[in-house]
Amino acid sequence: MGRRTLVDDLVDGLLDEILEGRLQPHAAIPPESDIAKAYDVSRLTVREALKALRAQNILYVRSGRGTFVNPTDNWTGLDAIFKAASHGNGADQVSVGLIEVRRMVETGAAALAAKRYTPEHAEVMRGCIADMKRFHEAGDLEKFVLADIAFHDAVLKASGNPFVRALFAQLGQLLYVTRRETSAVPEIQVHAIEYHQKVLDSILTGDVELARRTMDEHMDQTYRDYEQYVHHPHA
Repeated sequence: MGRRTLVDDLVDGLLDEILEGRLQPHAAIPPESDIAKAYDVSRLTVREALKALRAQNILYVRSGRGTFVNPTDNWTGLDAIFKAASHGNGADQVSVGLIEVRRMVETGAAALAAKRYTPEHAEVMRGCIADMKRFHEAGDLEKFVLADIAFHDAVLKASGNPFVRALFAQLGQLLYVTRRETSAVPEIQVHAIEYHQKVLDSILTGDVELARRTMDEHMDQTYRDYEQYVHHPHA
């Protein structure tokens, strides 16, 4: 992680103002001089922060009219979208949204992996499952989560499509945080180990549709576990 700058801090401050409703969608933002004074920064820092917010479509410019706040569904910056979704009671939306994204991508990756995996890929996946079992028994949550994520990364690698991994790399921290939340439940760890073995077995058959279906079932199980143990633990 690089050092945070005054620009980063101002971007976060303005983002908070938008999320807390002090700056409403389609409202004009205050003049640069007012923002500079309120945050005790230079006009140059304000300009850079506004540029960063425009780049993520959090703000938009109307020629000759000024700079305005975009509604959240137009935003394109991943961190900002995550922050918006988590704001208030939105944590549930984040977890479910990530499972949906994973389902879309990982079912296709498993299908490609069934056609393209190498013995090395299979070995890595086996190693990840062995690690998950070991860390489950040792009660080491951090390492269990890393082994879980490494298994899915190995499937993405085995798909032979570099774009898939690049897309998921953007989600890395979010996936870690949400996976850590679900994996804190021992029953979920047991289910994850069981389904990872099923996914690996299906990939090794070379049957594209079976691999796709098995990964889809794993995502069903992930969603069910989230609903039962995390979202509604006492339902």
